[in-house]
Amino acid sequence: MKDTLFLFIKVVVETTHLNIHTAIDELQTETDYHIGSTPNVKVLETEIIELHTQNLNL
Repeated sequence: MKDTLFLFIKVVVETTHLNIHTAIDELQTETDYHIGSTPNVKVLETEIIELHTQNLNL
């Protein structure tokens, strides 16, 4: 069976950036990660889905 899963991760940071959105952008573009296969699950593709926080009207 082939399916798509969304795994959410919690990241606690301390940054020198004055704007947290800049820190988020930096993490989204420069993070290295590895999600490996198991004996019963073969990982076919992974990607970080960028959150465009600077465009949100909060």
